[in-house]
Amino acid sequence: MRAPIGFRIRNQRKILSVSQVNLAKIIGISPSYLNLIEASKRDVGGLLLQKIAKALEMELHLLSGEGEQRLISDIEELLADAIIKGFDLSAKEIREFVAQFPDLAAVLIRIYRSYIDANANIEAYVNRLESDPLFSELLHQVLSKITAIHSSAEILQNVSDLSDEEEKKFLRSIGQYSNNLSDVAQNLIGHFDQSTQLRKTVTPVRELDDLIIAEKNYFPVLEDRAQVLHKEIAKNAVMNEAALRYSLKERFDIKVEEAWLPDSSKKNFFRHHYFDEEKKTMFFQGSTRSATRQFQLASLYGRLAENDLLNALANDERLTSYSAKNLALRSFSNYLASAIIFPYDQILEDANKSNYDIDYLVQKYATSFEQVAHRLVTLRKKDNSGIAFGFLRSDPAGRLTKHFPLEGLLLPSSGHACPLWAIYKAFQTGSQTVRQIVRFSDGSRYLFIAKTVTKRLATFKEQRFYSSVMLACEISDARDTIYARGLDLSDEQADILVGAACRLCVLDDCVHRQEEALYPNQMM
Repeated sequence: MRAPIGFRIRNQRKILSVSQVNLAKIIGISPSYLNLIEASKRDVGGLLLQKIAKALEMELHLLSGEGEQRLISDIEELLADAIIKGFDLSAKEIREFVAQFPDLAAVLIRIYRSYIDANANIEAYVNRLESDPLFSELLHQVLSKITAIHSSAEILQNVSDLSDEEEKKFLRSIGQYSNNLSDVAQNLIGHFDQSTQLRKTVTPVRELDDLIIAEKNYFPVLEDRAQVLHKEIAKNAVMNEAALRYSLKERFDIKVEEAWLPDSSKKNFFRHHYFDEEKKTMFFQGSTRSATRQFQLASLYGRLAENDLLNALANDERLTSYSAKNLALRSFSNYLASAIIFPYDQILEDANKSNYDIDYLVQKYATSFEQVAHRLVTLRKKDNSGIAFGFLRSDPAGRLTKHFPLEGLLLPSSGHACPLWAIYKAFQTGSQTVRQIVRFSDGSRYLFIAKTVTKRLATFKEQRFYSSVMLACEISDARDTIYARGLDLSDEQADILVGAACRLCVLDDCVHRQEEALYPNQMM
């Protein structure tokens, strides 16, 4: 549809009290042709449009109709919405409305955008309530306590020959479960109230998390493509940095260079690497670890080879913002890189044979602890899956910087976790792997495995930066890992009593509590 340039010309001409005849004479066209232009029956542009703008003392961009064209498109989108069904405006009517009332059209568009955002927020909240592991686990605990109370009450009601001691036992159980149910219910309400107050919109990170959780962090199409790309790169059955360098040069004419320090003129130099598209060169800082170089080269190869696929995945309708889609693109690129380095069947076989010895897998694949931990979390193929792990990463300040939840386990997605968790103890043990059996207030038990890692060797003038990475699995799966050796998994007395985080924990007698629990009366 043509932008309503004619209406702007006519309105400005009348404001200046210039007749069609005089304006036509000034710009060198016939009055009849000018009449057609003003009626939007003839297109106008180029030199003629510049002459008209000069004659009418208008800025060219105000006359060109670019703003009106966007408004027309937006109004068309608005009218296509089901909520406006029945209001059939013609293209001419839309064009005339925008030309005569551009400010009003802009107001309508702003209102419509607000309506769209509100609907997106409602849908996002619904998805979050359905997928948020914290909410679902708290609800699960509520149901468990109700079931236990019901069972005990049913026995008291239907079994007539219980001794006094047996009756007292069941009454004590009902009392205990009732108290626990009250604590959990208050925690659930408190967490919901905090989410309602603090989250006015769902963040891009949260949207991406919800998508990954919904897919159980397993993407078959990326696994399939990674298998093909792995064969392309590892032609001699060897996947390493040298093979990636050779393949990037051979297929995409890309070379790799290392420099001791980043080029300060490159604003996009990301920590330890930078890809210059014009020079077709991947630059690394000289202090970058080999495992990091290998991963980034695999990520680059995957992005170049499967750009359309990665963009299609990132354009998922569950991601409602540009930022969320951009984060998803990076996440899917990293997933593809991991799958290229660790082919699914191969890494699963090696993990099972080694009893999930991460240090062994690090040596075999010449990679890092964090990269192996990431890959173990994605081994969720139906009928051929590995141990179900949850994943957390923390910075030295204790702030959680990456996570993937495990069904049944309350893994906070942000902020801080329970200070007793192994993820924090790992900072005290250097490069030693920490293992820990924990028990939550509902009786659930897990094995935690954590280790301090660093991605880049620091130069003399830089401070070395560490992160802590933790994997978590149910105690029933712990037996299949090397980290359970020497531990008495049946001895619950040796368990460490923990919560998810202080504000989500009902252990009131914990001497390590840093914050009060989220009870409703504290939210007022």
